[in-house]
Amino acid sequence: MSKARFDVKSYPGFVQLTVLCLLILYLPLMVVAVYSFNASASIVNWEGFSLRWYADVFTGPESAKFKLAARNSFVIAIIAATVATAIATLAATAMIRGGKFRLRVLSLGLISLPLMVPEIVTAVATLIFFNSIGFERGLLTILLAHIAFCIPFAYLPISARMQGIEDTYEQAALDLYATKRQAFTRILLPLMMPGIVSGYLLAFIISLDDFIITNFVKGAGVETLPTAIFGAVKQGLKPNIMAISTMLVGFSIIMVTVSYFVGKKDN
Repeated sequence: MSKARFDVKSYPGFVQLTVLCLLILYLPLMVVAVYSFNASASIVNWEGFSLRWYADVFTGPESAKFKLAARNSFVIAIIAATVATAIATLAATAMIRGGKFRLRVLSLGLISLPLMVPEIVTAVATLIFFNSIGFERGLLTILLAHIAFCIPFAYLPISARMQGIEDTYEQAALDLYATKRQAFTRILLPLMMPGIVSGYLLAFIISLDDFIITNFVKGAGVETLPTAIFGAVKQGLKPNIMAISTMLVGFSIIMVTVSYFVGKKDN
């Protein structure tokens, strides 16, 4: 007798619970996005559609502060994602193509640890580490913290891609007198490229959006876009903050979507 197929959607209330969760998660973002186009300086009274607050982000009195914070965020995110992706690629190669070796399970656990530990714990531990070695906080501390935090996010799509690639391609290259380096750079690496690009994009957006770790390890006077938004909100919620937040959320959605489709691409 065959077992009945498990279908979670058949449970009573599944659709209603799903809709409720989606509303709780995304309704606040939709409200922020809608009111970022409000012509009024009030954040609650709608007075018509306008792009004035988006223009204010680039030309208003606070534009210089936000431009500097955005530049810091993008520079840190690009470098952190690049380094984290390179490390994650080497780690995935060692884990999946390196065969069995001592401390393999421990190494895999260390790579995955930032995903399991609450971010606030990682932030506090990173801050204590920098203070204990007398490292002056600034852009460099943010960069180092982001690299460490982004590695597992880059590792996941890269390792998933590599696991789906048969090692027969490399074996065939070695049989045709290619060196191990040539087999990696000319055979395995091109096949892994969708996973590498997906991992890079994911690490990039994680670094760009990070607030908790950045807020702990940044130095005085150093701001990234999330910390600059937080600082502005403490002085009062303004429509231009909604415009910045909407642009940041929209950019994040685009990057995550591209990462998803690139990771599913078949060669």
